[in-house]
Amino acid sequence: MWERFSYYGMRAILILFMVTTVNNGGLGLSVSDAGAIYGIYTSMVYLACLPGGWCADRLIGQRNATLIGGVIIMLGHILLAIPGMSYFLSGLFALIVGTGLLKPSISSMVGQLYGKDDQRRDAGYSIYYMGINIGAFASPLVCGWLSQAPYFRLLLQKIGVEQTYAWHFGFGAAAIGMAIGLLFYIKGSRNLGEIGLLAPVTAIKFTGRKLQKLIWLAAFFCLTVSMLLPSLKTISLTQIGNVFGIALFAITFSFFFWLIASNWRQSADRVKIFKILVLFVAATIFWSLYEQGGSTLTLFAERNTSREILGFSFPASWMQSLNPIYIILFLGPGFAWLWLRLGSSEPSTTAKFALGLLFMALGWSVMVGAAYSAGNGVLVSPSWLACMYLLHSIGEMCLSPVGLSAMSKLAPQKIASLTMGIWFLASAVGSYIAGRVSGLYETLALESIFTTLCTVALVASVILFLLSKTLEKKLAIPESQRPQIL
Repeated sequence: MWERFSYYGMRAILILFMVTTVNNGGLGLSVSDAGAIYGIYTSMVYLACLPGGWCADRLIGQRNATLIGGVIIMLGHILLAIPGMSYFLSGLFALIVGTGLLKPSISSMVGQLYGKDDQRRDAGYSIYYMGINIGAFASPLVCGWLSQAPYFRLLLQKIGVEQTYAWHFGFGAAAIGMAIGLLFYIKGSRNLGEIGLLAPVTAIKFTGRKLQKLIWLAAFFCLTVSMLLPSLKTISLTQIGNVFGIALFAITFSFFFWLIASNWRQSADRVKIFKILVLFVAATIFWSLYEQGGSTLTLFAERNTSREILGFSFPASWMQSLNPIYIILFLGPGFAWLWLRLGSSEPSTTAKFALGLLFMALGWSVMVGAAYSAGNGVLVSPSWLACMYLLHSIGEMCLSPVGLSAMSKLAPQKIASLTMGIWFLASAVGSYIAGRVSGLYETLALESIFTTLCTVALVASVILFLLSKTLEKKLAIPESQRPQIL
């Protein structure tokens, strides 16, 4: 809960801090550059889970990885709380490294608390998911108020502190949240027994030669980075984002080319591989639209939305608390009841993904109306965003909880662990696209942006609905009777 408090609290104010002028305490970046940084950061957070998970499994153990990752995350937030571009970038880098270690490790340890046939497993993950949403709900309220509320800025002025430092108090609150989480973890880890400890059978033993190679590799990496840093001064942040995007898509295409070009055509898993590819594309589209909440929609809440109710003015970042509160209050329990109630009539995984994208399209259709209402500088009602976040939250419940489960069921035995990383890869690609789309906020009409996003979600949903029955039928057919599809 507290790690998610720190992450979502920082995320709620991140792009607003970057585009705010220097005189008002921000970085004074253009929306395009801010979008590039946001896209790279949110993408790298998910990409880092792959090497971070490997380090936890093979080098230091999941329990140590969680602790070390938490400490690095806390240090990252502390760096963000210090004014200066160098501290800002260093803080983001620390958050990427720390999250890469913590996120996959703690999720895995939750599963290890229960046996394979323990009926309490789903309930345990439900509690874990609820903790995530409680943190995601509270953090934008706290960090957003400290960063943007006029009352807090007046308080700072009264005690002799520059009002422009308010942003850094918001980042500092995220650091405090992570520190509280670490204290609970250290105290509670005494009751974990052998859970999360490094397994001798999977651990890599570093002989003199292996250790020497590792040191040389680290030295080469540091030398390369130090040589490239001076040249970055002449390269815009947008250009860096472009290079990162090319590399990210190259990695993604290479992975799937290898996966498809392998011997799966003659394998019993060929239909499953095709379904994994379909779900990956669907998840990437969904997350690219969903992650607009921390970028494009936050800018809309700041610049185009009236944030005053009954004389009370609230920060734009508070709108991001709507999604978790919807899930906590009724969507989470409601969907759990719904899937159980449907029984054998429960939609297939592909159909659920299609429903998720459909609700995503409906949410963006609401924002199309909001964009037209916001023409000529008119500030629209926050009810537009409230309705949109409700529809997007419904879409999330249709797609997100079933994603990892689907990957675990479809994963070929030979590459089971690698296949699980596809879910994180989809989030990484989607988050990068979301950041770059937000960079168009000042260059394209809002109606055009929102209409395009709505159309993409709707088309993807229709295609998935058409594919769902075909895929499920082919998966139900005995392998010897299946036609070649790849």
